[in-house]
Amino acid sequence: MFARTAPTAIPRCSRLLSTRAQILAKQASEQSHVVSASHQTKEYRKQQQLYRTFLAVALAGGALTLSQLYINDGHILRRAHAEAPTQEEENAIIFEKSRKQVGVSKEENRDLISSQHHQVKRSWENPGVYAWGSNTGRVVAPDSNESNIKNPRRLAFFDGKLLRDIKLDRNFGAAIDEQGDLLQWGNGYAPDTKAPVRTLSGKNLTSITISRDRILGLSRSGKVYSVPISAEDQADGAKPQESSWIPFWSSNSNVAYRNLTPKTLARGETISSIAAGLEHALLLSSTGRLFSAASASDAYPTRGQLGIPGLSWQTRPEGSFDQPHEITTLSGFTISAIAAGERHSLALDSQGRLFTWGDNSAGQLGFDTAAETSLVDAPSLVPISKPYAGTAQTPRITSIAAGGNNTFFTVDATKSLPQPGSLPISNPDPSLSRNIGRVTADTFALGAGISGQLGNNRWTHVQSTPAKIPSLSGLFEYDETTNVTVPIRLARLS
Repeated sequence: MFARTAPTAIPRCSRLLSTRAQILAKQASEQSHVVSASHQTKEYRKQQQLYRTFLAVALAGGALTLSQLYINDGHILRRAHAEAPTQEEENAIIFEKSRKQVGVSKEENRDLISSQHHQVKRSWENPGVYAWGSNTGRVVAPDSNESNIKNPRRLAFFDGKLLRDIKLDRNFGAAIDEQGDLLQWGNGYAPDTKAPVRTLSGKNLTSITISRDRILGLSRSGKVYSVPISAEDQADGAKPQESSWIPFWSSNSNVAYRNLTPKTLARGETISSIAAGLEHALLLSSTGRLFSAASASDAYPTRGQLGIPGLSWQTRPEGSFDQPHEITTLSGFTISAIAAGERHSLALDSQGRLFTWGDNSAGQLGFDTAAETSLVDAPSLVPISKPYAGTAQTPRITSIAAGGNNTFFTVDATKSLPQPGSLPISNPDPSLSRNIGRVTADTFALGAGISGQLGNNRWTHVQSTPAKIPSLSGLFEYDETTNVTVPIRLARLS
C-alpha cells in the first residue's frame, strides 16, 4: 500500500510550492508597482511646485519692472545727470513779500505783520481774569463750593475791568483796580465772601506783595501801606486818621492799616519797589538804597532775612516792631532790583552783581549748606564766574526772582578776549577768538529741587551752585535789521 501512494504525494507537493512562488512573485510585482506609482506622484508634485515658483518669480519681476518704468518715466534705470540740471528743474527760492504798507501807522503795520499782536489787541477790548487750581480757600472761584477748578475759569467780577496788579494765595486773593484801590476776597479775608470787596481806597496803589497775614501796597507817590488780610483784623485794628478834602477836617480810615514808609528818606527820595516773604519785606528807594522790615503780625524774622546782623525780637530798637531798617552793608552799591523768598532776600546792583542773605537750608543763597552757612544775616556776593570758567565769557546778571526756597536769575554772558596768562601759550584754541562781543542769555536756578523747581530735569534736595535751565538758555534768533543773530531773553521773571 505504501508503494502505490508515495508517487502521487510528490507531484502534489511540487504543485503547492509552485503556486506559493507565483503568489509571492505577484505580491512583489504589485508592491513594486505601488512604489513606482508613489515615486512618480512625488516627482510630479515637485515639478508642479517648481513651476509655481518660476511663475511667482516671473510675476514679481514683471511687477518690479513695471514700477521702475512708471517711476523713471519709461526707463528701467534712473537717468543720471552728467552735468548740472537745467534751470527749470531746480526749485526756485520764493521770498515772502513784505507786509508793511506805506502811509499807514506803525500800529496798523503791526496788525498786518503779526496775527498774535492783533489777538492781544482784541483781548484788551474784553479784559478779565482767568484762574484755576485749588479752590479750598475760595480764591479761584469765590462763588463756587468746588474744591478744585481743573480748567481756566473767568472771574465774573473782573469782566471788563483793568487791573494794575494781582496776587493769589491758597486762602486769599488781592488785586489793585484801575483806580488804585485794593480788592480782597477768599476765606482768608472773610469766609462768607462771594466776590471781591474794596477795602483800602484812595491811596492810588500801583503794586502789592503779600506776606503771611498782611498785604503790602506801594502807592504812586512812593508810600508803603501794610493792611491785614482778615476783614476782622481790618475792623478791629487801629485806624489812622486821614485828611479830608474839607480844610482842617480829618477822619479815621475805614480799615486798619500801617504806614511802613521809611522816615529817613532824603528830600525827593521815594520807595520805588517792594518785595515780601512770609515774615519780612524789602523796600527799595529811588536812589538805590535798600530797607527791610518785619511784615507779619504773629512772627518776627529769625533766619537773617532782614540783612541786619544781630537784629532779633529781643534786640530790636524802640518803636514799632515793623519799622524799616536800612541795610547799611550795601552802602556804596546802587541797588536796582530786589526779590524775596519765604525766608531769604536778593538784591541786584547796577553793575549786575547779586547779593543774597537769609535762610540757606536748601542752598538758595548760592553758598554751601554747611553748619556755619545754614543762614547768612548779612548781604553776601554770589559768585557766578564758575559756570563760565574757560569759556572767555564775562557774565552779568540782568534780572532776579525768588519764591519759596528758590532763587532764579538771568545772565548776559559776553564773549571777550582771553585774559593774558589765563590760557596756555602753546596750542591755543582758535575758537576762543571767534565771535568776540557775542552775548549769550542764560537762566539759572538755586535752592530746593525735589519737586522739579530747578527746571533742569533733575530732582535735587539741595542746589547751592547755579544750575542752568537748558530750555531757557543759549537761545538765538536772526535779526533782519542788523543781519546778525541775537540772544532770546526772557521778557520777565517773577
